[in-house]
Amino acid sequence: MSSFKQRMDEARGIVKIDMVLKRARLVNVFSGEIHETEIGIHNGSFVGIGTFREAEIEVDLCGNYVVPGLIDGHVHIESSMLCPEEFCSLLLSHGVTTAVVDPHEIANVLGAKGITYILDSTAPLPFNAFVALPSCVPATDLETSGACLGAKDLGKFLSHPKVIGLGEVMDYQGVIEAKPSMVEKLELGLKFFDGHAPGIHPQDLNAYYRAGIHTEHECSTVEEVRERLQRGFHVMLREGSAAKNLLELLPAVTTMNSGQFLLVTDDRHPRDLIQEGSIDHLVRLAISAGIDPIRVIQMATINAARAIGLPRLGAVAPGYQADFVILENLKQFKIEEVYWRGIKQTGREFEARPRFPRFSITGLTESVHLGKESFNKLKVSSGTELDVTHTQVRVIGIQSHSLVTSALVRELPVEGGFVQTDPTRGIAKIAVIERHNGTGNVGVGFVEGLGLEKGAIASTVAHDSHNLVVVGMSDEAMNLAIRTCVEMGGGLCLVDGDQVIGKLPLTIAGLMTDQEAESVAQTLDELHVKAHDLGIRKNVDPFMTLAFLSLPVIPELKLTDLGLVDVEQFRLVHLQKEDD
Repeated sequence: MSSFKQRMDEARGIVKIDMVLKRARLVNVFSGEIHETEIGIHNGSFVGIGTFREAEIEVDLCGNYVVPGLIDGHVHIESSMLCPEEFCSLLLSHGVTTAVVDPHEIANVLGAKGITYILDSTAPLPFNAFVALPSCVPATDLETSGACLGAKDLGKFLSHPKVIGLGEVMDYQGVIEAKPSMVEKLELGLKFFDGHAPGIHPQDLNAYYRAGIHTEHECSTVEEVRERLQRGFHVMLREGSAAKNLLELLPAVTTMNSGQFLLVTDDRHPRDLIQEGSIDHLVRLAISAGIDPIRVIQMATINAARAIGLPRLGAVAPGYQADFVILENLKQFKIEEVYWRGIKQTGREFEARPRFPRFSITGLTESVHLGKESFNKLKVSSGTELDVTHTQVRVIGIQSHSLVTSALVRELPVEGGFVQTDPTRGIAKIAVIERHNGTGNVGVGFVEGLGLEKGAIASTVAHDSHNLVVVGMSDEAMNLAIRTCVEMGGGLCLVDGDQVIGKLPLTIAGLMTDQEAESVAQTLDELHVKAHDLGIRKNVDPFMTLAFLSLPVIPELKLTDLGLVDVEQFRLVHLQKEDD
């Protein structure tokens, strides 16, 4: 029998196939209905729905729901602080079988070597890990990165079957002004271009879309969503650990436009992945907010596949890859079993999640290289006469559950000619220290809204260039935190007085660890408790918030190793307001 005839007979249900799911209540993302049917599976793909004469394995679902495997349309593995094997294991346990991964975090530290690591470590896993090549390494010329990847560097990955697009194009100004280096990347021949343009003028959205960039995950208002929908964008509704926009943006979803929406996590910490989930958590949030469950499931599956260009994923239908989830209750959306290519990955007779062997991390662990004088550059001169007691300075203002910061001006005390922190108003000192090339660059500023009252908090996870970022109430505490991060080879650290009270080594590029997720989550929980003991507000995720204070592509005011950045003007500005 020809292979074509064989496929026809399998689909018609008249020859033996690998598996049939009986008495399944299929959530059909095409017809927008739930109907009871049998579902046939052969060689890792769905052969169809209806009735099937014979199968090697028959599974009676007793009326349980079958939902396509969930898709995370935009995520950074590195932000979980877990190695790829642990990250994908966690996602599988939460019904996510596909993720579009943007490795620009590790690429900003290790360049092409970091991208290769993500591709190689995910390749053997029972998981669809697609890579969107990082478009902005470095993210801007207002910071120092560990690498610089041009179109030629990215072009070396074009033949890899898991490379499907260009990652979030943060340099939207370079796009709309047709900057040659950006145009070269957009002309690499990739089919998917991921958007990242917060604050872009509506008229400029026309040019951004015409460049081929058709998704956006940085909308923070319903009006921004509508501006993008009107131009054809697919809008990613995001709920991460730091940025939580899903519920705020849901009012923009209607019966007429819901096909343009998909769900993403972007950045999510391991304790949130374990305790709440991944895309399944977003599905539950949207359902609880009143969105029809079938519509939400479409956003978590077929909408994402269509927006990103993932053929034969995101649906239970003839010829589609047999990735699916079993549920008992649709509204509660508790994952019971997960299948990838027709093979069960999690379920009652399994562990809580699959365990995968580790890929080699040789060559990825030496990534923290500070300049010799980096420790001696934390003082901020008032630039005035010694008898001056106060001076006005720019201060970064933290906003709850948002990557956007405020550009504040505050009057701070001066002692001995140096600007001081102000514990009474919760204003701490922040420093970003170049850690890739030993340049000795140190940017120093002040931050309000973290809540820190004493000690210091430091991390080598600092988007997007991932230099060492530290916030503290004294230079002594900050220096101790810096030294501890260096000694660990990268990681997170808390200091109280002259004592290190908590730390988490992140030896893979200073971003990730190969420890098990549960151990990492427990350590993070302990660090969070201790961070709150230092005064950090309980509604603030301390390390995730810290990580974004150096991101100079999200408004309004940020700090890099080169100094304070006015993001809206896209330029470095003086710390002291009167010096402009």
